[in-house]
Amino acid sequence: MEKTIYLRMRQRVQVRPDEKVILKDIAQIIAPEEMLQSLQNLTVHQVSQKDQSIVIIDVMKVIGEISHVFPEAEIQTIGPAQTIIEVIYKKKGVSIPFFLLIWFLLFFGSALAIMNFHDDVSMRSVQEKIFTIITGRTEPKPYLFQIPYSIGIGLGMILFFNHVFRKRINEEPSPLEVEMFNYQQDLDNYVIIHENKESIKHIDDH
Repeated sequence: MEKTIYLRMRQRVQVRPDEKVILKDIAQIIAPEEMLQSLQNLTVHQVSQKDQSIVIIDVMKVIGEISHVFPEAEIQTIGPAQTIIEVIYKKKGVSIPFFLLIWFLLFFGSALAIMNFHDDVSMRSVQEKIFTIITGRTEPKPYLFQIPYSIGIGLGMILFFNHVFRKRINEEPSPLEVEMFNYQQDLDNYVIIHENKESIKHIDDH
């Protein structure tokens, strides 16, 4: 009787150095009950120092490993054709002076960018004119208008990034998170394509 195995490769997984990568780490599996346990614990790759930080596991390699153990099984694959394995090495802690320096540069850099933008578009004169239109009075420093405006910029940044410190306001991703996701997708595609080119070149050289 023919037995069918269904595989869905994961997009990206993280492992520790020298860790053994088994099939259930990199793929979702649907298979007959008597085969499932062996499939889940099937070793696909052993992480070593030569792997550096990125390893690409192709679905063809996985099919080959499964066929050695279950030659009579039919294998159906769904989803991505490769899984990116990211080897996570222990990171050195960031010193407090370095952290404060980065915070200082970002804070004052952002403040200067906002001030320069407001100066370029003559925001102060615009606010003075709006104040005059609303109140009928001329005021060189319309704090009644400028203070709520400044608070509004801060609240707008919070709503834009969808975070108050580490607390998320709602379940929607912020524009920054969407851009980071798109960047990660592009990076993953580049790594996969680059790896395939290297593999083809290696085969041609032989």
